Amino acid sequence: MNPLGVRTRRSAAGPVLELAGDLAYESAPEVRDLLPTLELEPGQQLLVDLGGLTFCDSSGITVLIAARNHAEAARATLALAAVPPHVARILRLVGLEPILTSYPTPQDATDAWARRADGS
Repeated sequence: MNPLGVRTRRSAAGPVLELAGDLAYESAPEVRDLLPTLELEPGQQLLVDLGGLTFCDSSGITVLIAARNHAEAARATLALAAVPPHVARILRLVGLEPILTSYPTPQDATDAWARRADGS
């Protein structure tokens, strides 16, 4: 098992949560507990960068849903970036792909947010 690395930072669009390693039963509570501390303003975007994720089980998927709920409660949006193929497959199989918007890179997600914010 690869320990989960969690890093947060801010972008122009809002908070960014970077995850690397295994997002599983043992590590999911840490991320779930972190979500309420990520301050979001209406119209901002919570970006979850999954580029370093090596494993994700059902507990990890639940964390992604919790992140979406946190964003919606703040009248913000959630964007996933750099979703590994194995995670994208799970999201597709369980029917979450349409409600968990994903982008190839964190920059693509930020650019898409900026276009929406500008009304273009």
